Amino acid sequence: MFNPPRIIVVTYPAQGHLNPALQFSKNLTAIGAEVTFFTSLSAYRRMNTLSFPNSLTFFPFSDGHDDSVGFDPKNSLDHYMFELSHCGSQALSDLIVSGEKEGRPFCCVVYTLLLPWAGKVAKELRVPSALLWIQAATVFDIYYYYFHGYDGVMSNNYGDSSSLIELPGLPLKLTGIDLPSVMNSANIYTFAMPTLKDLFEMLDKEGNPKVFVNTFNDLEPKAIKAIGKFDLIGIGPLIPSAFLGGKDPSDTSFGGDLLQHPKDYYMEWLSSKPKGSVIYVSFGSMSKLSKPQMEEIGRALLDIKRPFLWVNIGEEGEDELSCREELEKLGMIVPWCSQMEILSNPSLGCFVTHCGWNSTLESLVCGIPIVGFPQWSDQGTNAKLVMETWKSGVRARANQDRIVEGDEIKKCLELVMGDGEKGEEIRRNAKKWKDLGREAAMDNGSSYKNLKAFLDEIIQDRN
Repeated sequence: MFNPPRIIVVTYPAQGHLNPALQFSKNLTAIGAEVTFFTSLSAYRRMNTLSFPNSLTFFPFSDGHDDSVGFDPKNSLDHYMFELSHCGSQALSDLIVSGEKEGRPFCCVVYTLLLPWAGKVAKELRVPSALLWIQAATVFDIYYYYFHGYDGVMSNNYGDSSSLIELPGLPLKLTGIDLPSVMNSANIYTFAMPTLKDLFEMLDKEGNPKVFVNTFNDLEPKAIKAIGKFDLIGIGPLIPSAFLGGKDPSDTSFGGDLLQHPKDYYMEWLSSKPKGSVIYVSFGSMSKLSKPQMEEIGRALLDIKRPFLWVNIGEEGEDELSCREELEKLGMIVPWCSQMEILSNPSLGCFVTHCGWNSTLESLVCGIPIVGFPQWSDQGTNAKLVMETWKSGVRARANQDRIVEGDEIKKCLELVMGDGEKGEEIRRNAKKWKDLGREAAMDNGSSYKNLKAFLDEIIQDRN
């Protein structure tokens, strides 16, 4: 009798980590693995787990903040990361040991970035481990060169757009504004760089570690191979099968979405608009724009006079837009939306996005042109890739006060949605990446084959 290999997937309890990790887990179960999804109790309570297969189970653990969305704001994020590491390490150890005692041992631990402790626990208990890198392969390479003392990136002046940085194996010429913001000495997330440094030091000690990357071979062929000592494996796009033209039309949800809101009203409105006419504006679940920036976006939307759907995550009555009444005559402002359903709708014409990696990939595989509006973390790098490597969008430029003015936003929107040669080129490229992303995810596609090869290797090693 065949016993499926058992794998633990450990993820940081934030939305941008949960969604790709959940989809990765579902993809593993689809090719014959049993997966235990390991995350905090607070994250688990926000999931809709009803649609998952029986071979995907959950092991929520207490990180000391069970009723919060991640960490108690009364404490520092640094303190939360310490507690997450302490509580998570013990719970993961208990889970691995219990599997061994039951005679059903785990074959591998896969963990997302910011969780080097998960790899250390696996090593201590002699269980193979792999990293699930939920950002672009290019961003992985940039961090690698930074932590290995490469002068071009070590001596960067973050925010400087004048000096060029060239890194081995990467075709991009980067400037300071294209680098991850946590490299900036003024970065407020002080835990990030030490945690990433710890992660890369641990990977270095493993010799030839496996690093699964939420990308696909055609999207980042050089970045995947830039670091010869690491085995970067493209297994993306980590997006529900139904939105990739896949074999499982019921696979429409990550399961990790925030509490659901009714969507009939905005989907009906969206579907009533002409093909390719609607502007979608969303900055993810963590970015909160300043009121002056929101006013500039509102002014641009009024000036361009196209229908739009704007996800505004601010609390009702908070930082209220001065032009909201005028805006709602032209488009729709909603507190939440099902992003993949929006991006898949034929009425959509472009996506004004912060360029978080999940949103960037989702836009690419739906063939939607991007107006990049990076805020922090890896978003500047992603916007650079969109504009210069994949040529499927543009980056809106901020002024000296770091505000993107309404005229700049309008210019970008006119460029990607207009009838000019540049707009047509962007839309052609967007369609190309849509086709290539779907090919990668299909049976016999590169990402499917890569994941299947990993599982076959586990089965062979076990036997």
